[in-house]
Amino acid sequence: MITTPTRQHALRSPRPQSRTPRTAGSIEHHAMLATRLTARDKWILAMLHEHRVLTSSHIQDAAFPSGRATRQRLRELYLWRAVSRFQPFRQRGSAPMHYVLGPAGAAVLAAEHGLEPTELGYRHDRAMAIAHNQRLAHTTGINDFFTSLIAHTRHTPPGSGRMELTAWWSETRCARHFGDLVIPDSYGRWHTHTTRRASDVEFFLEFDTGTETLTKVARKLLGYARLAESTGIATPVLLWLPTTRREAGVRTALARIHAELDHPATVPVATAAADLLDPVAPHPSPAQDVWLPLTSARAHRSGPRYSLTDLPGAWPSLAPPTTDLDTTGDTVDPQTASPYRLPPPRPTPPAATPNRQPRH
Repeated sequence: MITTPTRQHALRSPRPQSRTPRTAGSIEHHAMLATRLTARDKWILAMLHEHRVLTSSHIQDAAFPSGRATRQRLRELYLWRAVSRFQPFRQRGSAPMHYVLGPAGAAVLAAEHGLEPTELGYRHDRAMAIAHNQRLAHTTGINDFFTSLIAHTRHTPPGSGRMELTAWWSETRCARHFGDLVIPDSYGRWHTHTTRRASDVEFFLEFDTGTETLTKVARKLLGYARLAESTGIATPVLLWLPTTRREAGVRTALARIHAELDHPATVPVATAAADLLDPVAPHPSPAQDVWLPLTSARAHRSGPRYSLTDLPGAWPSLAPPTTDLDTTGDTVDPQTASPYRLPPPRPTPPAATPNRQPRH
């Protein structure tokens, strides 16, 4: 849950599971999948390929109406070898099931884009290796951030206007585009449409788990300054911290580095903390009024916090983002797949396929 970020030390080795009969990954099996997989299933496969691992809670927040429906469908995808799963060990309680792309799912995803599974860069052992990766908690935390935004849009009353997460890039995709200058944890774009106005805000996310020194976190602004100078685009950098106490320390370090930049206005910065959200609220998310911009007047004290929609108002000189996402550096046609370069999946899932066709 976004209000209680998981620390890496809480995740040990995956819990052993009893063996479950699973169908073979044969040509006949892949032909069978053609009659079983819905558009939403294929969206899940694409999201697992992009973001490496999603928990059952992430998938429910993004695509399903209930936990029961989520578990039933994911169990079917698991039995069909479209996805694989593991459950990290916790000393207290139990962790949610974690899902990665399975062999049959990789074959389906590759076939959709006219590629071989090997051209996706997919190997089942590498996919499952995330279970033991020291950055597992960091990766699931980033995915928790974005699926909470998706859940927020799904449960917002219609009269409040339409909000949508229109872009969500993984760290791997960001590294391919910007890695020579800086490697963001993720890139996102948030769209809001009301009767009065429509607005977009794009941002780079730095997801902090409290393991890095304050100086190391703050010095990341130097890379974003180089990126802004190279592209001529000022993109807000959002730092999500586990606690307000950590946020206060990070803001002090950020203010010191930010003031030393040649052009501070090209690197807009805002911070927020997970403990600002109400853990008992139905759908707490970073879209709420939790963001505190970093300015010379507010570097060392608290001030009015902004929602994600209103955050651009903290930087009057910030130009609105372009409508073409390809200007961020991708030289590949987003509708054309190439080895190791599938187009980013749309963050919001397609509509669920009804079980029965309506009678006429």
